[in-house]
Amino acid sequence: MTTDAAPRRSWQQLVDRPHAEVLIVGGGINGLATFRDLAMQGIDVALVERDDFVSGASAASSHMIHGGIRYLENGEFRLVHEAVVERNGLLQIAPHYVRPLQTTIPISSTFSGVLSAPFRFLRHGAGRPKERGAVLIKIGLVIYDSFSRGGGQVARHAFHGRTQSRRILPELNPSTRYTASYWDASLHDPERLALDVLQDGITAGRDRARAANYVAAVEARDGAVLLQDAETGAQVEFTASVVVNASGPWTDLTNADLGAPTHYMGGTKGSHIVLDNPALLAATGGREIFFEHSDGRIVLIYPLKGRVLVGTTDLEHDMRDEIICTDAEVDYFFELIGHVFPRIEVDREQIVYRFSGVRPLPGHGDLAPGFVSRDYRIESSPLTGSDGRVPVLSLVGGKWTTFRALAENLSDRVLEALGADRRQSTAGVQIGGGIGYPTTDRRRARWVNDNAQGLPAERVAVLLDRYGTRATEVITAIVADADDAPLSAAPNYSTAELRHLARAENVVHLADLLLRRTSLAFTGEAVAAAAQIADAVAPALGWDAPRVAHEVQAGIAAVRRAEPHPVSARSDETDAEPASADAGTAHAES
Repeated sequence: MTTDAAPRRSWQQLVDRPHAEVLIVGGGINGLATFRDLAMQGIDVALVERDDFVSGASAASSHMIHGGIRYLENGEFRLVHEAVVERNGLLQIAPHYVRPLQTTIPISSTFSGVLSAPFRFLRHGAGRPKERGAVLIKIGLVIYDSFSRGGGQVARHAFHGRTQSRRILPELNPSTRYTASYWDASLHDPERLALDVLQDGITAGRDRARAANYVAAVEARDGAVLLQDAETGAQVEFTASVVVNASGPWTDLTNADLGAPTHYMGGTKGSHIVLDNPALLAATGGREIFFEHSDGRIVLIYPLKGRVLVGTTDLEHDMRDEIICTDAEVDYFFELIGHVFPRIEVDREQIVYRFSGVRPLPGHGDLAPGFVSRDYRIESSPLTGSDGRVPVLSLVGGKWTTFRALAENLSDRVLEALGADRRQSTAGVQIGGGIGYPTTDRRRARWVNDNAQGLPAERVAVLLDRYGTRATEVITAIVADADDAPLSAAPNYSTAELRHLARAENVVHLADLLLRRTSLAFTGEAVAAAAQIADAVAPALGWDAPRVAHEVQAGIAAVRRAEPHPVSARSDETDAEPASADAGTAHAES
């Protein structure tokens, strides 16, 4: 929406100094993590995202940080090892959002392909899926556990027979003979973790680290990149010594905009639904249920925020088309839920949110999506019009779990191109609200007491869960705001809290708050709360009455965009790696 308001500070910073050593195009998790890494090395770095930060595939994950047991099927032991190491590391450096997650696999002769994918490497991927018995699954989990030795942060796997399995999960299909349980990690708030990564980069780089959302790289012109503010249409020619294309599934489209078309990508779409179904929530027993059907497809049933997340698919997708969760995908999810929990009834009225994303997979020709490597690589080509002086480093692949290691590798390539040295590794460096986060009940109670500033302890505890130790900033803002009041449609949030987010976190549109700064869309409260939130933040963002009305309408449409007949949008970058819809499918990525 064009506005006559004063230019946004983030855009004005680019205009005032239209040069950086490094320009990153793409504000998903991999772009943001590379931004943070380079800022920590003292590099003059700028990042632009054509929509909101972490608004594309990075926002469509399965909310997991996992070692990648599925990748064993392709023999990708390097990737599995890296993913397990990074999973364990994130449990330490981002404990406010990354926590151990127990996953249970039902094993039954009723299903012809229970968890066949993770062990298909034993048959070199040949043939159709067949029943995998307890012995083969045991072998696979022993291999998986072995990658955690010498630094594991999660428990080892466990097996249970029919009686014990039904005692633990009484709603399981009666044909279940065994269950196998292992541990990965949950990612409670992917978007907020990404925003913490962004803020860390800005803090580390100070005036040498700039990031702007709603700014597109639209053209390469005489060795510069033409940037355009999506809000005003204003443009600036921006120069850099290195350009990083971290736009994920849109990588080829970004390179085409920059005058050098590529054919690196072959992303596939993954969809999810979120259900408000208390019976299904209780049936999960607080753990993720991971189940593969006879055609090789997976369903994951995952309790989160008082709702149940169900996914996912792995469908070929053209990036010029809409990215939506179709009714056919919903039907399939319901069918699979019925196989796992046959006595639990589900219907469309219980869907509070649905979302889709496209994984940034490499082009894979006729190879089925489930067999495509989830590893990443970096391609280099010159920026159009730069006479070869400015390299464009295009990231192909990448996933939530390995974002820190990926960013370090990508940054090393950038540093090499600049002739600069690495000052420090990001390994072990805590992220945002994970700094000083209390991980025991006693420390948590002490933190709440020490930082309450007069707010009720229950409220402070909610804010600590929501923001980690960055909650102190929110608490201070709430205490200073005499007009603070809980939202009538979402009483766990308050008006002063949202005004603080609007001022402090580069909010441009109401949708930014509904979808990414809060969990309101995920829990199904966004539509009902939209008007009250818009009124609450209008003074902070300078919105008049017509702008408020527009933002409410557009915000509700954005929340509902993944439903059939949405408005198409092209957004940020990186991976939502839900599991495959082909035979030989994958564990969902987050």
